[in-house]
Amino acid sequence: MKNRRFIFFFVLFDIITIGVAYLCFWPTPIDPEAWTPPAAPALEGQYAPNDALSKVKRLGQGAFAGAEDVAVDSQGRIYAGSIDGKIFRFPAGGTGQPEFFANTGGRPLGLKCDKNDTLIVADCKKGLLSVAQNGTVSTLSTEANGVKFKFTDDLDIGPDGTIYFTDASSKFDQPIYRLDFMEHRPNGRLLAYDPMEKSTRVLIEKSYFANGVAVAPDGQSLLLCETSKYRVLRYWIAGEKKGKTETFIENLPGFPDGISAGSNGIYWVSLFSRRNAVLDGMLPRPFWRSFALRLPQIFQPKAKHYGFVLGVNNEGKVVKNLQDPSPQSFAPVTNTIEYKGMLYFGSLEADGIASLPVPQ
Repeated sequence: MKNRRFIFFFVLFDIITIGVAYLCFWPTPIDPEAWTPPAAPALEGQYAPNDALSKVKRLGQGAFAGAEDVAVDSQGRIYAGSIDGKIFRFPAGGTGQPEFFANTGGRPLGLKCDKNDTLIVADCKKGLLSVAQNGTVSTLSTEANGVKFKFTDDLDIGPDGTIYFTDASSKFDQPIYRLDFMEHRPNGRLLAYDPMEKSTRVLIEKSYFANGVAVAPDGQSLLLCETSKYRVLRYWIAGEKKGKTETFIENLPGFPDGISAGSNGIYWVSLFSRRNAVLDGMLPRPFWRSFALRLPQIFQPKAKHYGFVLGVNNEGKVVKNLQDPSPQSFAPVTNTIEYKGMLYFGSLEADGIASLPVPQ
């Protein structure tokens, strides 16, 4: 009997030792960097909860899912990508059923129509693409400075036709993008593609999950969402400050994803989700982030299902606050586009897209 007890405790000790060794020392794909985030702002005042997004109209349900962004052409037709690489087009105003438009063969994320109604696509698998009105897909750029794009994410087009776009992470692609948040290093880049020279240059070499891009209406600057820093930067592309970067708005209550210029000087900032207190607590502690990745995914930090969009003026002040905390909300909202008095919402995960009149 004593021998059996001895063997039992010996085996138990080995199991515990192996388990502790695994949780503490097993290699993970991240090389985490310590960062202490500012305390998350309370959902009050300018961020007070509401149900404004609960009133959205769903479009294209059942036809596709995962339209991370939407784009509108000169005729008012609406474009949306999907998880399986297809791009669909709605009749003007989003009325009627969407029709198949093109297939990139990858995963389309950011979308924007140029002045000729050519659809420019940031495809996280294929790079920067263009899609002609007949559905023909062409590759514009797949690398810069000898570094291939890993996660081509979002884009906007300047007055001179320059395409400004992001490579969110040079290390982690879809669908494991969350690892970039756990590592929290500046793996992203802001880039510019010259359609005349057919060349790509790097504007910002290191950025913390470089995501949404919006060129200012005057063409002097652009706004860049640094998702894992909870902030939006302004990068000057012309004028006396050309090449300089400054903070536009910081310490947001969620993860800024897409951004676009609307009317009346408003920029629409789509928040993927509210801040995660567990992740914020881990960010100053690299060891615990590696530790968490050795646990089953159910125990790891994850985004909360929450619809959240902010309207921010040119001074970086919040002037619009649209939310929907309900489990049925259209979320996560990953981009918001304003067109003729309507807002159109894309989502990385939701079914179809959504629309809402611009709140007064």
